[in-house]
Amino acid sequence: VQPVESGGGLVQAGGSLRLSCAAPTTIFSINSMGWYRQAPGKQRELVAYIISGGITNYADSVKGRFTISRDNAKNTVYLQMNSLKPEDTAAYYCNIGGNYYSGSYHPDFGSWGQGTQVTVSS
Repeated sequence: VQPVESGGGLVQAGGSLRLSCAAPTTIFSINSMGWYRQAPGKQRELVAYIISGGITNYADSVKGRFTISRDNAKNTVYLQMNSLKPEDTAAYYCNIGGNYYSGSYHPDFGSWGQGTQVTVSS
């Protein structure tokens, strides 16, 4: 069973959205998870990840604007997106249970959600 993303939509530049990724099982023992995005005609890119100890990292393009967090009690991972720009327009996907190595998050055999569309108008 896949994680389920929600929270996408249409927003004006400068606005905010909070994406949620609800896992089908407990995430308490899952160390690593990430958010990706894919714009039309572009490759999927890693936007943010969180690993054990609550350590987070972000793509340079979203640093200072996006925040990844997790709520183990709700089995949910969040992506708070502020100061949105038109170039943030993409389908956003969560990946739960990938691995952290070589200094970054890798989806490997983690579970993908179905994606949620974010569209930022100028």
